[in-house]
Amino acid sequence: MKSFTHLFVFYSFLFSLLRISITQDTITPTQSLRDGGTLVSAGQSFQLGFFRPGNSNSRYLGIWYMISSEIVAWVANRDAPLSDHSGVLKVTGDGILVLLNSTNGVVWSSNTSRTVENPVAQLLDTGNLVVKDRNDDNPENFLWQSFDYPCDTLLPEMKLGWNLVTGLERFLSSWRSTDDPSQGAFSIRLDPRGLPQVVTMEGDSIKNRAGSWNGLRFTGYPQFRPNLVFDYEFVLNEKEVYYRFKLLNTSVFSRYLENPSGVGQRFTWRDRTHTWELFSTSQADQCESYGLCGAYATCNMNRSPVCSCLEGFLPKSPKYWDSIDWSDGCVRTTPLECNDGDGFLKHTGVKLPDTSSCWYNKSMSLKECEGMCLKNCNCTAYASLDVRGGGSGCVLWFGSLIDTREYSEGGQDLYLRMAISELEHLEKKRCSDKQKLVAIIVSSALLFVGMTIVALASYIWKKKLKTQGTTQISHGKEDMELPMFDLAAIANATDNFSNNKKLGEGGFGPVYKGKLADGRDIAVKRLSKNSKQGLNELKNEVILIAKLQHRNLVKLLGCCIQENENMLIYEYMPNKSLDFFIFDQAKSKLLDWHKRINIIRGIAKGLLYLHEDSRLRIIHRDLKASNILLDNNMNPKISDFGLAKSFGGDQIDSKTNRIIGSYGYMSPEYAVHGQYSIKSDVFSFGVVVLEILSGKKNKEFCHPDHHVNLLGHAWNLWIEDKPMELIDELVGNSCTLSSVLRHIHVGLLCVQQRPEDRPNMSSVVQMLTSEILLPKPKQPGFFTDSPTADFSGKHGTCSANEISNTVFEAR
Repeated sequence: MKSFTHLFVFYSFLFSLLRISITQDTITPTQSLRDGGTLVSAGQSFQLGFFRPGNSNSRYLGIWYMISSEIVAWVANRDAPLSDHSGVLKVTGDGILVLLNSTNGVVWSSNTSRTVENPVAQLLDTGNLVVKDRNDDNPENFLWQSFDYPCDTLLPEMKLGWNLVTGLERFLSSWRSTDDPSQGAFSIRLDPRGLPQVVTMEGDSIKNRAGSWNGLRFTGYPQFRPNLVFDYEFVLNEKEVYYRFKLLNTSVFSRYLENPSGVGQRFTWRDRTHTWELFSTSQADQCESYGLCGAYATCNMNRSPVCSCLEGFLPKSPKYWDSIDWSDGCVRTTPLECNDGDGFLKHTGVKLPDTSSCWYNKSMSLKECEGMCLKNCNCTAYASLDVRGGGSGCVLWFGSLIDTREYSEGGQDLYLRMAISELEHLEKKRCSDKQKLVAIIVSSALLFVGMTIVALASYIWKKKLKTQGTTQISHGKEDMELPMFDLAAIANATDNFSNNKKLGEGGFGPVYKGKLADGRDIAVKRLSKNSKQGLNELKNEVILIAKLQHRNLVKLLGCCIQENENMLIYEYMPNKSLDFFIFDQAKSKLLDWHKRINIIRGIAKGLLYLHEDSRLRIIHRDLKASNILLDNNMNPKISDFGLAKSFGGDQIDSKTNRIIGSYGYMSPEYAVHGQYSIKSDVFSFGVVVLEILSGKKNKEFCHPDHHVNLLGHAWNLWIEDKPMELIDELVGNSCTLSSVLRHIHVGLLCVQQRPEDRPNMSSVVQMLTSEILLPKPKQPGFFTDSPTADFSGKHGTCSANEISNTVFEAR
């Protein structure tokens, strides 16, 4: 027993030593790191050791992620590989790192201009390998750090740029290949000349240019926008100029890579799937080629050909220009006059030209900038240095303008110097073009009115000859005419309303699939004799939807009112309704991320049309997953307008004592007070968005750890910085982190408690289709698992299939 105890103690001690060596993050001059051993940062984010890349037989000292050892963020001896496993890393008493081979020859070493008493090498949780005094953690006092010598990867907190005092340049350079980490052909650098700008180099030549920093982003990267993952920082002063990014959530891993093909890529780690997900990539279109269009020309990918001379300029070499060789650029049609004979032409939404020969001033106003440019005959253009807060600072160009690009969104204003005579000529030309456009519009309008009158007269004449086959439904002062279907034809189309043809049933009644004699597939909505929604709802639906035409609204073909039957005839949607897919585990697999966001955006555009763009201002009042139909291509179409209301003029809301809709989708102000507005639909839309993202039904959501509904669950995950846990696991790898976060964010903005906090649908569409900055969401309405927890009142029975309710009173 005693020997066993001794053995146990011995192995425990041995294990503790092994554990210490595994988690060690520091080496001293009395220690060394041999091939096979590693350093691990204190928080176990990064590991340093020896590795073999790809199919190579060479050995390198590098730093990689603990979560993903195949991703190497930094290599020490990238241009001096080891041929075997004999490599040893040491730190000398002078604070210099040395990498030795089998003959004790120095393969690679760091440098330092000073010494400290107790030097150590330590791997930090940022992925930075530093040499410092053991007791001094001030970064300003580090003797050496790997962050000063990046390879192909830019990590959070790592600087890209220059120390203007010491002349140290920090830049990214690609690997030669996936098997060879030696310096490749491509590099990303910050050019300090003139107004500093970021460029991608291929050898000694500029491949493309991100441009200068305008306070918000690089002018060549309009897609740089605030997000929930990281923040950008650009510093420009007398001592240094650099760009870096910082993580807003330290639990997220993000890196920027310059790959061997010269393409910049940003990746984020997806913990659920244990994979690196492509977050964004540098643009790789034709207009990214540096100087493609030559001087005084712009590139626009929405134009063919992509290159065009600026206004007031002509191709310098027309023969080559017409053969799509734009390198000679353009020249002025009218020379500058300099002495009070020049002005400026404003170009909006552009990537500012090459700034390597520019002059800038941080304190000038734009007006002072213009005056400064006019005083110098060599000044050709000016712009704001910083676009924030209406603009400040001044940038002046001297000589030709190179590498200018136009954007449909984003970009900046550029003021181009022109002779006043040329500006007057351009103004006259623009006025003439406007007059021609007005003449064309007026002529077209007159022609249209004439043709309309002729068509209307012909239509009235034909109506007199043929008065049957249609019906009129009166609504106030308006009469809506709609094709009338014969009952026998509908009965025949649906096999006499066979159960085999039944598609489903809602508050209105059953819906059947049918095929008309002409071959058209139809959906027949038949009013049930026991339905709480009667002829008034049918008339309401006809009145409203007959006036609506939009690709995201279901199309009403006609109606049938005959022999006590009341039916609406719609175009047939082969993929049934949205709830048929998202709440079914098997069918949900058919909805990848692209299809889901297409459905969300389609619903948003349909609602925007109802609220703002249709002839009537319509509030749907019963938007839910089962009222979203899907066509052959899974495009969404909003249906069921029986409960809808139209607004007129400047009316923004209304009140009712008869509350109608579906639990789980009704907004708080509507369910509690009977108050409804377009913001009621926005709330319902937000619920649908969160259901699409999660694959869970709001009203029936159940979680073992809490008793909140889907809205409350989404909110809890959001404030706990775990929003990705909301996403339906069946979406798989088809989604991108930035897109997921944006759609969850928009969904939460739409379901906020107070209607005034919710965005309108025009803002929602913009949020979903662009990268604008989003406001912070507030706690959603109906945070708990049941509406009854949020209000008291007389409630009707609510069924699990979310049939619309019409029988409870507002207090």
